[in-house]
Amino acid sequence: MLRPILTLFGTIFSLATLIVVMVALSIGAVFHIYGKDLPSHESLATYTPPTISRIYSGEGKIIDEFARERRLFTPAEEIPELVKQAFISAEDKNFYNHAGYDARGIAAAIVEAVKTRGETVRGASTITQQVMKNFLLSGDRRIERKIKEIILATRIEETLSKEDILELYLNEIFLGQNSYGVTAAAQTYFNKTLSELAPHEAAFLASMPQAPGRTHPVHNKDRLRDRRNYVLTEMYENGYITEAVKEEEIAQDLRSVQNGDFPEWRETLPPRDYFTDEIRRQLSEDFGEGEFFTGGLTVRATIDPEMQEAGAQALQRQLENYDRNRKTWRGTGVTLDEAVLEDEAKWREALASADVARDIKLDGQWYPAVVLERGDQEMTIGVEGVEGIQSVPRKDIGWLPGDFKETFKRGDVVHVRRMTADDDGSFIRWTLRQVPEVQGGFVAMDVHNGRVLAMQGGFSYQDSVFNRATQADRQPGSSFKPFVYAAALDSGYSPATIVIDAPIEIDTAGGIWRPRNSSNQFYGPTPLRTGIEMSRNLMTIRLAQEVGMDTVASYAERFGVYDRMSTFLANSLGSEETTLYRMVSAYSMFANGGERVEPTLVDRVQNRYGETVYKHDPRDCIECDDPSVPQNRGPRIVSNRDQVIDSVTAYQLTSMMQGVVQRGTASGAINLPVPVAGKTGTTNDARDVWFVGFTSNIAAGCYIGFDQPRGLGRGAYGSSMCGPVFQEFMSQAIKKYGGGRFKVPEGGHFIKIDRYTGERLPEGASGAHVVAEYFRDGEEPLFGYVYDGGFAMGNDLEMFEQNRSGEGVREVTTSDGDTGTVSDKASFGSLSSGGLY
Repeated sequence: MLRPILTLFGTIFSLATLIVVMVALSIGAVFHIYGKDLPSHESLATYTPPTISRIYSGEGKIIDEFARERRLFTPAEEIPELVKQAFISAEDKNFYNHAGYDARGIAAAIVEAVKTRGETVRGASTITQQVMKNFLLSGDRRIERKIKEIILATRIEETLSKEDILELYLNEIFLGQNSYGVTAAAQTYFNKTLSELAPHEAAFLASMPQAPGRTHPVHNKDRLRDRRNYVLTEMYENGYITEAVKEEEIAQDLRSVQNGDFPEWRETLPPRDYFTDEIRRQLSEDFGEGEFFTGGLTVRATIDPEMQEAGAQALQRQLENYDRNRKTWRGTGVTLDEAVLEDEAKWREALASADVARDIKLDGQWYPAVVLERGDQEMTIGVEGVEGIQSVPRKDIGWLPGDFKETFKRGDVVHVRRMTADDDGSFIRWTLRQVPEVQGGFVAMDVHNGRVLAMQGGFSYQDSVFNRATQADRQPGSSFKPFVYAAALDSGYSPATIVIDAPIEIDTAGGIWRPRNSSNQFYGPTPLRTGIEMSRNLMTIRLAQEVGMDTVASYAERFGVYDRMSTFLANSLGSEETTLYRMVSAYSMFANGGERVEPTLVDRVQNRYGETVYKHDPRDCIECDDPSVPQNRGPRIVSNRDQVIDSVTAYQLTSMMQGVVQRGTASGAINLPVPVAGKTGTTNDARDVWFVGFTSNIAAGCYIGFDQPRGLGRGAYGSSMCGPVFQEFMSQAIKKYGGGRFKVPEGGHFIKIDRYTGERLPEGASGAHVVAEYFRDGEEPLFGYVYDGGFAMGNDLEMFEQNRSGEGVREVTTSDGDTGTVSDKASFGSLSSGGLY
């Protein structure tokens, strides 16, 4: 009797053992099959998640950020325990105990799925498995993926510590609202740092991974609250918080940025502008677009926010003044549907969605508004962000032809700003504004190191992202002439050298070219100084011919105005296109004594680990760490930069361009309390107008023109349009950065000359005609020799209008012995802003 029983038990045991062995072998085979050709889990040990790159001002304030996925990387040791506990309670309460997968959790999920016949299928994935899914596998819910997850999870547990795995998870997990990782999510939902989160806010974030799309804080508020409270309960049951804390936190309302309980993080940043977008463009080229958008770079920009605002407003004011003088209304080109105008809620929603600029702050914030009604004496409007119905009186469009009903229609979206009293800032009325059609650019930089302090690439970045300061190739016109004069001065000429200002005929492939001065007059033998002060085209052409266009081109390339300049003679007058950014950089080298500076918008770039990967200024500061340096002077900085031109030449040009401001083409526009030098530029038909100038510390430049070049009209010159921009900006800049006399280099001496005739004068001479020119030591200047560039004067051209306004004439002798008649005012002449021809 006992033997059969033992035999039965033996058989059962054998079968059970066989079944266990078969199951084990089957599981082993499955894991072996799926374990082959899996992604390398070891790569996670060196994984660097895509992270936001941030741009900071010199004061350390964040001014912009760029990312494909909004993620801020935070090391595990800097993530508060409260945040870790919330996610562990929500997703994997046995995280610190299992070996990568939770067998009990898997079994419970299987049982629940069987009981509900597949209606309830929960993942049962551990945090380690989720890391494997997010990093190395797809997101599908097939059994094969689950098996691979488990295999990889066990492997990674042998490679990384629990804290390392948790760091990967908390920095990679998607938490809705384009936020990846807990740090970015805390900012997105609460505008807080991780250390500022309360338990209910940590639980809020821990509620999101399960289904970010179905736990929106506005659209799915009840669902999210239930999930948050569940997480808080789990935190209590796991011993992370007390029961009192649990009850107190569950009672908290579900608050978030999306519900309007906290200000949005983006609101603390200034609107994106030309400066930060240009940094994006340049660093994407230098580091690669992928690294810039995902590398977590920390960029310290050169921008001075105060100077940026001053430069932007100076350019915007001039563009608007020109636009309003044209007396044409264009508006925004956006009109709301008539059906929404009767319901305030609807037109406000439609207005908020209107694609118009919202980044303009010229004389106050510009607001989008919609025209609701047009009366005889006023127009009623609805203003974005302003309660109630507002009005604009008819007199506000007194500068326009027609009236409200002719110019506007219901539903038109317009810009308005508050007009306020000058004395106390009290509100007067709403006034209509429009983005000008004419555009331009402005750049200002430190002449000693090339740090760009301000850059404005147009009237409004949100209206047009094209950066006209760096991307628009335009003809610089007469603002190029200083480079011709630099080549001449380095070739043995002096500011007192006499050049003939007389007609020229040049036989070109396109026919005879007869360039002229802007004044349509010719002035005979004239000193170089007067030629640049009064922007004489014919003198410049003759000078370029004497020196050689190859030499002129080499100087322009040396200064970085062009990469490769064509040697056509017309290019000596600025007919070849370049950018404002290049021009201001080149003028900086005149200001600093001829040293090369590389313009930059970035002082320093650090990678995600805080290591410096780029630094702009390579100069050595010998005394920066020396506490004994007197407080009344700065530390000594040793410059190892190239000398682009001789320092004497740089000073001579600077002195001559001071004359442009004091008595030349810019004398009516620039009036500052410190020494200033610069040059105007006006191209044919005033398609482009320029002024580039500098003090001892700052160089700044402006150009204005239509994007599709066409004439700006009568009275449009570099002095009249860009001069006021420079004047307004520099008036603010010198208050902060100061300015003094331009440094006189060693190796030269002053000689007084007559600036009308170029004759040498005795040391005691004085008067308006006297100017002290700087000459190189050891070079005795030639006085009285006249250069004509080898051109004969055109015999079929009138040199001036005979006896206009009683003007007399006189006869002159050129260097080749010919004679010609010129105005008796040939030594100085009428004000001219110069131009291409």
